[in-house]
Amino acid sequence: MNRKIKLIWDFRGPTAFRTAEHHEKHLKEFISIERLHLDITGHEEINDMYSIAYMVVEEKEMAPVRDALKPHRGQVYEDHND
Repeated sequence: MNRKIKLIWDFRGPTAFRTAEHHEKHLKEFISIERLHLDITGHEEINDMYSIAYMVVEEKEMAPVRDALKPHRGQVYEDHND
């Protein structure tokens, strides 16, 4: 089974949520253009001054996506529906 990796971008400040929301749109565009296997994206408000945007990729796709998009960090993604 191929692991899934959640690539994460951190945004801070009073416009963090709107920035993360907008960044997710670009992640969706990248997924479509590059024809990646997964189309899992999202954005979350952690608090009023900190939000994240993320996308999930298969481990085999992680390195080229990481190099192209330069996420701030990543972690193994656990889908509770699997």
